[in-house]
Amino acid sequence: MSDIPLVKLNNGVEMPVLGFGVFQVPDLQVCEDSVYEALKAGYRLIDTASSYGNEEAVGKAIQRSGVPRDEIFVTSKLWVADANYEGAKAAYQTSLDKLQLDHLDLYLIHQPFNDVYGAWRAMEELLKADKVRAIGVSNFTPARMVDLILNNSVAPMVNQIETHVFNQQIEAQKVMQQYGVQHEGWAPFAEGKQGLFTNELLAGIGKQYGKTIGQVVLRWHIQRGVVVIPKSVKPERIAENFDVFDFELTNADMAKIATLDEHKKLFVDHEDPEFVVRLRNRK
Repeated sequence: MSDIPLVKLNNGVEMPVLGFGVFQVPDLQVCEDSVYEALKAGYRLIDTASSYGNEEAVGKAIQRSGVPRDEIFVTSKLWVADANYEGAKAAYQTSLDKLQLDHLDLYLIHQPFNDVYGAWRAMEELLKADKVRAIGVSNFTPARMVDLILNNSVAPMVNQIETHVFNQQIEAQKVMQQYGVQHEGWAPFAEGKQGLFTNELLAGIGKQYGKTIGQVVLRWHIQRGVVVIPKSVKPERIAENFDVFDFELTNADMAKIATLDEHKKLFVDHEDPEFVVRLRNRK
């Protein structure tokens, strides 16, 4: 799986520490071209979801790239409306068909709503039948994740949550480590909020290494043991985001970045009832 460093999940499956995300890339041709560029640049983890509406484009890019299937780690996610036992089985097959694949490497429950326990039983069966190599969750708080672990026979291998320098998820990561769950971060650049790309502290650290703020941020994730999935549709930025393995942040750098943590989400609130309604109504 190229030369990207790997993390070993709790079932022994290995996953690249750096991947490529396609959230908010609804244009199918743009998505296909972006994933193709990412694979060409060396990425081997591709993260999509049924709710993104672009699984077909991801599948086409994989076929077009010529990269052997066993070298690519493909993630997709189960949407809220399908989060039950029968729904998960059907949705999984739909995702496979759209991606033109015979298995997924990682399948996640996208949100902690609807019948997640029924869905999890279905996912455990998919795992046992070798239809997926690893299963996990996304957007689960530590309490929801631990509840799932304590009441099921298989623990999630991954929890994918909002993680960036302004919401570093230190305590959540400690709980994941305690239970052997791999921390994966979405929105690593905070979508540019809080002036991320003009932050003087990050710029100063980058200047020491001849690296951009974005590269510093991705390196920070990796050194914390967080799998990270940046997104871009620009070939030059896709390549830039992959160029993070030739430098290392010092302990002093890491300590400086720790001071940026605001300990709060910048995007969605999973405790907001109206947000839950919006998710359930979205097909």
